[in-house]
Amino acid sequence: MSTTDRVLDAHYYPMIGYAEAWDLQKKRVREIDEGKQDETILLVQHPPTYTIGSQRHPEHLLLSEEQLAERGIEVFQIDRGGDITYHGPGQLVGYPLMYLDSVGLDLHAYLRDLEQVIIDWLETYGIQGGRKEEYTGVWVGEEKIAAIGVKFNKCRHRRGFVTSHGFALNLHAGLAESGFAGIIPCGIQQYGVTSLAELSGRELTLRQAADEVLPHFCRIFGVTAGRLQD
Repeated sequence: MSTTDRVLDAHYYPMIGYAEAWDLQKKRVREIDEGKQDETILLVQHPPTYTIGSQRHPEHLLLSEEQLAERGIEVFQIDRGGDITYHGPGQLVGYPLMYLDSVGLDLHAYLRDLEQVIIDWLETYGIQGGRKEEYTGVWVGEEKIAAIGVKFNKCRHRRGFVTSHGFALNLHAGLAESGFAGIIPCGIQQYGVTSLAELSGRELTLRQAADEVLPHFCRIFGVTAGRLQD
């Protein structure tokens, strides 16, 4: 995407419940559609949560209601594409709420751009991230480090769409055992998940990762953001 004078409103939430973040996304999507709000990215961390996308494969959730309650994990059926994934402490979740004009629209290109943000950021740590042709997300070898699932919300007040949902980037070690072990992530059994810490030995704070990812996002999407707001 080419550089423009588009302004991005960037916010950081060190911990926010999934339901609250989802409501905030929907509110911002309406405001962006109506021209009342700049395009936005929310960079957040969630308490332990499973989200089930539009593919709806409940069998990919391996825990009973009792086990979920014991582990304090909430479950949400949501309106993004894709299958089931995990959000939790040690993972940076990004929700870009971007306006896409319908003229020349390439929805797959938007997904590839999201992947490229993570790939470019990983490169700064000497990690070669990549893609698997049949799957969305960012991979390092045979393991996924970032899941991606989005929704394209059709505008009511102008042509085109506003995006919601986004990416989940694994930062800290132990996510595979703590959360992903209770599901078949994205319905993919043959590959595992990994994290920045496991690949590099670096334990970043969520805020540091958010501050580092944001400039890559702005460059790829041709937007300008001020300081990440708390």
